[in-house]
Amino acid sequence: MTSTEFAAATVTVERDGHVLLIGLNRPEKHNAFTREMISDLSRAYALLESDDDLRVGVLYGHGTHFTAGLDLIDVAPLLTSGASPFAAGGRDPWRLDGTWTKPIVAVAHGWAMTLGIELLLAADIRVAAGNVRFTQMEVRRGIYPFGGATFRFPRECGWGNAMRWILTGDEFGAEEAQRIGLVQEVADDFRQALQRAKDIATTIATSAAPRSVQSVLESAHVARQRGDQASIDRLLPTLGELLTTSDAAEGVQSFVERRPAVFTGH
Repeated sequence: MTSTEFAAATVTVERDGHVLLIGLNRPEKHNAFTREMISDLSRAYALLESDDDLRVGVLYGHGTHFTAGLDLIDVAPLLTSGASPFAAGGRDPWRLDGTWTKPIVAVAHGWAMTLGIELLLAADIRVAAGNVRFTQMEVRRGIYPFGGATFRFPRECGWGNAMRWILTGDEFGAEEAQRIGLVQEVADDFRQALQRAKDIATTIATSAAPRSVQSVLESAHVARQRGDQASIDRLLPTLGELLTTSDAAEGVQSFVERRPAVFTGH
């Protein structure tokens, strides 16, 4: 599936070189997630992960908000039935379904509520606009976070910081989000935040060897899931594999010739 073949009512995709721009596109409802939207986003993530020409994704929301979270009336029957909300062949955008090899840079603006925070926590790098308002308010609706916040929020931001916001459902802004590590950068407005995310993604896509990026992600995730020793055991073997690649040779040659490297992923 290519981006020209991708058609969805609630999610847009656009190629920008090796970067895939993924836009939540239900602005009239503040990008609240319906079953259709979850399915569409799962297909967009599958496109990013399966297409060898794509190296990084940027996730953002069209309109004035990132997302108001879940459209509970639409989605609740599916959740109570136990059926999967994802498209056939799609991937879980909250990245709870196995190995991932492509990094995601996510942008938050306006409302970033509930499942929106969990989309950010599932991403690798997060940028926020100054006007963003976060809330993990599931406990105020008689449910609880089920997209990863219960373990990713404490891990990323510290136990006390996570529990402060998850257990109360209170709102907080960009300054607090950056203080606790939920976002890495804050821009003045959405336009600047999206541009900053594109810049970061483009740097990764053009300046870093794709297999090196994948190896970094794999090593970090192995350590997180199975402990440091499991990652340590793979450090030198993985390095040996990388040293045999064409991209490693290009990295050395570009250094000798004092020019930017041109990586192919081989």
